[in-house]
Amino acid sequence: MMRSGAPRASRGDNSTIGVIATNARLTKAQASYLAQLTDDGYARAIWPIHTIVDGDAVFAIATGTRPGNPDLVALGALAADVMATAVIRGATQATGLPKSSGLRDPR
Repeated sequence: MMRSGAPRASRGDNSTIGVIATNARLTKAQASYLAQLTDDGYARAIWPIHTIVDGDAVFAIATGTRPGNPDLVALGALAADVMATAVIRGATQATGLPKSSGLRDPR
């Protein structure tokens, strides 16, 4: 429960946008599925995630330079790990903005 006078988040205040890139050859449907699997990395690293005011999204791109059919389950599992690591690294290495401090800023 929020206390009276506490700031409330508004649409877009807590959005996380990510991109996962691979050299696998993926169809559009496979790239969409990879993005869905990668999104699990957000759930591992961010709480709360996917609230009503968030615009969280992951986009997948594929260069198609690696021949053969990819194992999407394995690729997605690795992509989720990579995303979770990237989110945590980004948060712990961030410096602040003029009105908002980051974890690396001196206290």
